[in-house]
Amino acid sequence: MTHAAPLLKPVSLGAINAANRVFMAPLTRNRAGEGRVPTDLHVEYYRQRAGFGVVVTEATVVSPQAVGYIDTPGLYTDEQVAGWRRVTDAVHEAGGTIIVQLWHVGRVSHTDFHDGRAPVGPTDANAEGMTFTSDGFVPTSDPRALRTDELAGIVDDFAAAARRAEAAGFDGVEIHGANGYLLEQFLASGVNDRTDRYGGGSITDRARFALQVVDAVSEVIGSSRTGIRLSLGNGTSNAVDPDPGPTLSYLGGQLAERGIAFVHVVEGLEDHVQVTALRDGGWDGPVILNGGYDFERGVATVEAGIADAIAYGRLAIANPDLPARFERGAALSEPDSDTFYGGGAEGYTDYPSLDDGQE
Repeated sequence: MTHAAPLLKPVSLGAINAANRVFMAPLTRNRAGEGRVPTDLHVEYYRQRAGFGVVVTEATVVSPQAVGYIDTPGLYTDEQVAGWRRVTDAVHEAGGTIIVQLWHVGRVSHTDFHDGRAPVGPTDANAEGMTFTSDGFVPTSDPRALRTDELAGIVDDFAAAARRAEAAGFDGVEIHGANGYLLEQFLASGVNDRTDRYGGGSITDRARFALQVVDAVSEVIGSSRTGIRLSLGNGTSNAVDPDPGPTLSYLGGQLAERGIAFVHVVEGLEDHVQVTALRDGGWDGPVILNGGYDFERGVATVEAGIADAIAYGRLAIANPDLPARFERGAALSEPDSDTFYGGGAEGYTDYPSLDDGQE
């Protein structure tokens, strides 16, 4: 208990209150039902993990245009709101806190999801990655570069999804600005080759779209319940930026001015350089870190004041009661990677908890 104490203390992220600093990272599991509606499986899966300080849901698309993978949930229809409401009710009844991650994949998609039309992005260059369709993992399709006059509509989609998130009972929203998806495609200097006011060599222009999304979501649910996930510099899905520091510093200052609840960083670079850049730019709010953390490293990072909380991914899949295991020094289960994407209860809701008698 004493050794785990740094991770077990409560923390507030704006108006979002967490009972501990062991957070559940957003995890795409491809199990949504017809119409991209959460099912009974989702209710049980998230209820089991209500002991995490904050549960961040799997990435949830804000519109049909935002889709890039099979069976991922959405938040753009009334049926989806109703499905998510069952999830949030279950988590709240179990004493937990849950926020939704809002998502637009941009060019990391396939024509299969868009009636044969090209997916969209800041550029017409292919992401040269893979996406998950009914045929399994297949190469991404060539995208179409978004027109300047289309961007306001996507900002509106994020705002509408935030409004639906509020109706669904979520405690807050995390904007997905990481992992090579649409917002990071605009931020990344190695991707964004636009010549309008949303791109090119100017950091201000490349960051404009992401900040407009932050502003729109904040206006709906309040800046104190709005966060953003960033991973600039990691190069995921070919969203390359060879020098992310200046852009992250600029974002740090801009996000600080807006007073949002938190920044969630997917670390792929050594020595916390992404967090340092955000801090150097003026970000002085809560930071959540994610990226291969184990118990010992999580304790050390929070204890050193580098992060306010640690988001766990693979460990959250296999250990629905991870905070309790950390507190008791219990053994950890290993996840089955064969069941990560798609399927049913196996590898999703059937991992044992300490209450099942496993120590």
